[in-house]
Amino acid sequence: MPSEYQWETFAEWKTRWGDVTSLTLLGQRWVILNSLEAAVDLLDKKSASYSDRPTMSMAGELMGWSQALILSPYGDRFRDIRRLLHRYLGSRGQFDRIEPFYGLLQYETHRFVTRLLHSPEHFVDHIRKSAGGIILQMGYGYRVKDGADPLVQLVDRALDGLTAAATPGSFLVDIVPALRFVPSWFPGASWKRKAASWRAETRAMADVPFEMAKDEAAHGGEGTNLIGDNIGQATSEQQKYHLKMAAASLYAGGADTTVSSLSTFFLAMARYPDVQRKAQQELDAVVKSDRMPTMADYGRLPYIRALVSECLRWHPIGPLGIPHQSTEDDVYRGYFLPKGTVFVANIWYMTRDPKIYSDPSEFKPERFLEGDGRVPEQDPRYSVFGFGRRICPGINLADASIFLMCATTLALFDIRPVVEDGKEIIPEVAYTTGTISYPKPFRCSIKPRSAKAEALITG
Repeated sequence: MPSEYQWETFAEWKTRWGDVTSLTLLGQRWVILNSLEAAVDLLDKKSASYSDRPTMSMAGELMGWSQALILSPYGDRFRDIRRLLHRYLGSRGQFDRIEPFYGLLQYETHRFVTRLLHSPEHFVDHIRKSAGGIILQMGYGYRVKDGADPLVQLVDRALDGLTAAATPGSFLVDIVPALRFVPSWFPGASWKRKAASWRAETRAMADVPFEMAKDEAAHGGEGTNLIGDNIGQATSEQQKYHLKMAAASLYAGGADTTVSSLSTFFLAMARYPDVQRKAQQELDAVVKSDRMPTMADYGRLPYIRALVSECLRWHPIGPLGIPHQSTEDDVYRGYFLPKGTVFVANIWYMTRDPKIYSDPSEFKPERFLEGDGRVPEQDPRYSVFGFGRRICPGINLADASIFLMCATTLALFDIRPVVEDGKEIIPEVAYTTGTISYPKPFRCSIKPRSAKAEALITG
């Protein structure tokens, strides 16, 4: 099993052995799914028996993420947490369920463009802070402070550990689970000490904001948030624990995905000026220049919606998602798949499969638009947010927040390559490895489109 950029290796396997590839590692059967068809056939259509998670010794057991939705085994805890989040955020396509949060999205987007105006070189930090601000407000009623916010920093450290540890093959203990019993002082066991540090941060991420929100609710705090709205109905310790882990899951599944998608947006805009110009022309025609975009404009901005779809497709947030595990024996295309088989969906390849997407390496929002006899290409949301009963419960929130931040940024700013010695430095398309994949650090020029645009931000 490769230890980094596994999606590229798996794509090579497809060329050699087909879209469903099986391998056995120390007695554990793994199946790599390199096509949307195979992933839908198994993980969607047979989700009742394909929704478990394998035991991930590093991220799940040693770090504690098996208690949250993302790595929880398929059982009562998983169903309780998912039910809480679905009731709060709605299922895919239920945008009306997040309408109560449109004001929050607008507020945090305004804070984002304000920070962008004052220090554009730190645009990734601003994305991270705004994404965290939305989730912390929705989950706990916590408003992120200007400047360095200790809670955002705490949560980000915990999520950095999850991203590093949850990728298949990253740590040998996931292949040889017995290694988790090796003492931390043993030579070569630095990973065990790292796991202990990450576990402490994971626990703090779940406990600290939960206790703050619980105390606020007990003292009559106002405002809609997941903890405050549900803590009164959580009468047992188990219900309270599941509520705490639901809020932690909301952050784990939402904040970093938004950071990845919006970082991709800035990278694409710096590389594709024609796309940026078309998007700004649509914004100028619909929104004009005397206000910022709102969610009320969503239906009237098809090119912006297509641009968001292309950001999701061009480099998916989680190139391999999180592995599924089957709970029953099955047969697929004549192959026997025993109970306990682990399935990895190569989402990265699915979003650049040349049978589905034309010129897949190019950033072309038009691929999702009708017109001139053109049939829109496959919506990437059917793969990038996961499959079956493991689909991301925050899909509507992610869609809305990415749309609003992209639209507002393009309405107010021009994004260009940095110019040095009279020459444009086009940023490279290069991404990190890991469960969540981000563009590697790059520079771009971000300037207000006009004095009027700047006044909209500061006024």
